[in-house]
Order: sequence, then structure tokens, then C-alpha cells
Amino acid sequence: MTPADDTPVIRVRGLRNRFGDQIVHEDLDLDVRRGEILGVVGGSGSGKSVLMRSIIGLREPDAGTIEVLGVNGRSRDEADRQHIERNTGVLFQDGALFSSLTVGENVQVPLKEHHPDLPETLLYELALLKVKLSGLPPDALDKLPSQLSGGMRKRAGLARALALDPPLLFLDEPTAGLDPIGAAAFDRLTRTLQQALGLTVFLITHDLDTLYAICDRVAVLAEKRVIAVGPIAEIERLDHPWVQEYFNGPRGRAARGVREGGTGRPRPAP
Repeated sequence: MTPADDTPVIRVRGLRNRFGDQIVHEDLDLDVRRGEILGVVGGSGSGKSVLMRSIIGLREPDAGTIEVLGVNGRSRDEADRQHIERNTGVLFQDGALFSSLTVGENVQVPLKEHHPDLPETLLYELALLKVKLSGLPPDALDKLPSQLSGGMRKRAGLARALALDPPLLFLDEPTAGLDPIGAAAFDRLTRTLQQALGLTVFLITHDLDTLYAICDRVAVLAEKRVIAVGPIAEIERLDHPWVQEYFNGPRGRAARGVREGGTGRPRPAP
């Protein structure tokens, strides 16, 4: 795996999120190091996606500070917001593609927004490059999302997330709904892109195979905060009921067997 340094690309302190009387996060702290793939896990309702949306500015938290790539993530200054938007890519769980646009047109959306003067020929070539980077065939460029399989839509969403060559990538349940072969292929693609492009990846997942295969560290959300962050070998020994059930249940033991040379989903080559 590519070694990460200790420079925090994302720094969250004292985060609080609530919906009416329901408090989702309380005094949550988290650092994401430059160059790492950080897997974010937690039970249903622990607020994994809410945390991601707070970091990227799609939700205004009730309290706390957020720094993203050296910029105040809660700033309303247009220059700060533009800096974060230009330097982050997001793959939402459902792909969030525009259904009336082709894959190529979807990939061009952020390019046109941030680089409105680019000629059409260059926009086409850049979109084609991102489609190829995401493992899709060139002819996918002219297809509508409805003409793609679930796995191909995920890759199309990834192509759009990579459109601006961001150093920071957010992936929300990228292997959800994929069969084991498709999920393993997406894991390999994620690691390959992270290494080739020097990405930092914030990866929300419930997929134990993904955690063991490609994540450098794992952050556990429970009790309205991040209760632990570290390499998976440390996290699985944590004396916490949810952690023990999640990592040391049947599925956790099977996923760990891949790392230890047993059977299961193939681990991507380093």
C-alpha cells in the first residue's frame, strides 16, 4: 500500500449534527491523512453519510470546525467554496447521474461549471479519458445511465468524480449492490487510481472485504462520535460490542481469511 503521511487533508473537531430532537453526532473528531484510503464504518443511523455531507459542505452542522485541504469547510466565502469543490470528487451511493444526459455529458458537467471556456473538442477528450480511467469502454460515453448496468453506473459516477483531477475523493458505499466479482474489481480500481493519481480517499462502506483489501486505516462511528481510528488489525481488537460483532462475526472472520491467505474475495495486488 502507498504510505500516507501525517498531514491532515481533512480535520474535524467538535462536530455536532442533529435532526430535530435526534442528535446524530456529538463532539466528533476526525483527521484524514494525506495519501491514505480511510474506511468509515458504523451501524445503521450512525451518521456516516451525514458526516461526509458535512465535510463537503452539503450540510451545515450545528457546531464544530471542519478544515478541508487547508480551507475552512464551513466558510461561506465563494473562493473557499470553489477551492473545495474544484479539489474534491464525490461518488454518491446511487451514482447521482443526470438521467437525461449521456455518460459523457454527465462527466462534462463539473468541467463546464469550473472551466466554461474549454472548447467542445477538449471537453469530449477529457470526458473520454475519465471514462477510460474508470474502466468503462469508450462506447459508454454516448450511453444514458438507464442503458448501463449497476456496476457501470458506479464507474460512470466515478468518472464524473474524477473530472477535475481532484486530490481528494469521497466514495459513499461504492460496492453496495454489486456482486462479489464486480465489488472486487471496483476495489482494485480504487486502489489503482489512488496509487497512480496520489489520491486521498474517504470511503464509507459496510463491506468488510473492501476494508481488508484496500483501506489503510478504519474509522469507527458509534455513540455519536468516532470511537477509534487505526489500522484494521488494531480496530478488530477493540473492546466494543459493535466492533466485536462486526469484525469478529462470521462475515468478519471470512473477510479476514482473505488477508491471512484463506478463501474469499481476492485482495487487490499492491
